[in-house]
Amino acid sequence: MKRRIGILTSGGDCPGLNAAIRGVAKAAYEMFDDLEIVGIADGYAGLIDGEYEEMKQSDFSGILTRGGTILGTSRRPFRDMRVIGDDKLDKVKAMKENYKKMKLDCLITLGGNGTHKTANLLSEEGLNVIGLPKTIDNDIWGTDVTFGFHTAVDIATDVIDRIHTTADSHGRVMVIEIMGNKAGWLTLYSGLAGGADIILLPEIPYSMDSVVDAVKGRMKSGKSFSIIAVAEGAMSKDEAGMKKKERAALIAENPYKTVAHRVAEQIQKKSGLETRAVVPGHLQRGGSPSAYDRALSTRFGVHAAELLRAGIYGVTVAMMGDQVVHNPLNEVAGLTKFVPQHHQMVVTARRVGIRFGDEK
Repeated sequence: MKRRIGILTSGGDCPGLNAAIRGVAKAAYEMFDDLEIVGIADGYAGLIDGEYEEMKQSDFSGILTRGGTILGTSRRPFRDMRVIGDDKLDKVKAMKENYKKMKLDCLITLGGNGTHKTANLLSEEGLNVIGLPKTIDNDIWGTDVTFGFHTAVDIATDVIDRIHTTADSHGRVMVIEIMGNKAGWLTLYSGLAGGADIILLPEIPYSMDSVVDAVKGRMKSGKSFSIIAVAEGAMSKDEAGMKKKERAALIAENPYKTVAHRVAEQIQKKSGLETRAVVPGHLQRGGSPSAYDRALSTRFGVHAAELLRAGIYGVTVAMMGDQVVHNPLNEVAGLTKFVPQHHQMVVTARRVGIRFGDEK
């Protein structure tokens, strides 16, 4: 049976992309006697511009432990896909034409929420599409976990671990900014694993007075330092009550100050305690995938190949419990998996004394 498939990686890079590509390819080579794989460069940009190359079986060897993506990636916002700009390019039409030009039987897309929305768009336009859920934010609806998340948790936890020693040595309050603009899964898991004293999430707006009281309380009880893990999208209760444009304007007043720096400045001003901000940034999604993510990515890739063999399209792979399954793209695209305020991880953190800045 002959199959010709295209593979692209879209959105931010993360550990496990190459392992997932490898999983798809190696399983598909085992399943099909006549298989051709087309690597599409730089995500949907390559599909729009027709940038691709036919790959050899050897191209998929030695990439299991490699970070990033051998195909390259880029961000092409979903909101712009149907917008025809000054270049007069109909991007949806171009993607459909290049799919046909490449003579694909199926397009496999590896990416996050935006990638899934465009994948669903292409599926609705009649293309055969299979998605794989990638993001360190772990915020894709319908799957317990995304590949890349566990590696990022390990990295962020290591950062928090290392900050403990300098915080203790200097008797400082340290505010560590963890990636996660809309969802706080990464901050929640790494904050709990790293022993943070306060965790600030986008889903639980904080009061700065509550944060300062928690820090002062630790000092009064003999604790010489405090560790605060703050998600990059965390906001105060006042900010949460603003309209989106109002919050954007507030941030734009000083675009060089991240949320960690803003929180650190307010803590020092209100408490008088020496406070520093740390922003590990893109370190959290760089480097080699963890053993867990290598295994997970491989399982996801193999399941995608099985879907290809079964002729099941318009779906994305997912993990539910300990089983790899799949969900219809039109039921997943556009939905974000947020941290519920009463999630067991939040309850667990509160039980061991971690504050979330929402306490009275």
